[in-house]
Amino acid sequence: MESLKEKYKKEVIPAMMQKFGYKSAMAVPSIRKVVLNSSFGKAVVGKSGSEREKIQNLIMQDLSLIAGQKTNLVKSKKSIAGFKLREGLEIAAVVTLRKSKMWDLLERLIYLSLPRSRDFKGLDPKSIDKNGNLSIGFKEHIFFPEIFTEKEKTIFGFEINIATNAKSKEEGLELYKLLGFPMKEIK
Repeated sequence: MESLKEKYKKEVIPAMMQKFGYKSAMAVPSIRKVVLNSSFGKAVVGKSGSEREKIQNLIMQDLSLIAGQKTNLVKSKKSIAGFKLREGLEIAAVVTLRKSKMWDLLERLIYLSLPRSRDFKGLDPKSIDKNGNLSIGFKEHIFFPEIFTEKEKTIFGFEINIATNAKSKEEGLELYKLLGFPMKEIK
């Protein structure tokens, strides 16, 4: 089976050029980066420092396994009393993928993880913004093959953002469909 990057070069570029009338293959929208992020949120609220750190490490470890790359911590910029949030507190883990790691994650996402997720009926086209970027939210991270569900202590949700250089929602939607993303039909 050919890789997703080869499919993009051999099938998607010519199809997009024909449909949208691009003069050059360089004008065809492409995927620029994939960002995975997970907020610690409710998992660490009200926990002591050592418990909070333990949960953060578990989440960061699993995100790193899924991404194949080290995650970064995001710290809060200001204090919000209503959310029990203090300035400088670690609140999320983020990892940005580009090039080969990005294509590898997208392959696993399309062919393995999305079909494994419960009650999956396709991605909603409404989750594509006006610039053609796609956001996918997962309630559980255990759909990825790198995660062993038997060993999991904490199940957390995370989001995958796929950024393109498309100029419209229609271009982005067509790009995702041609790449093989399972999209719901618009009625």
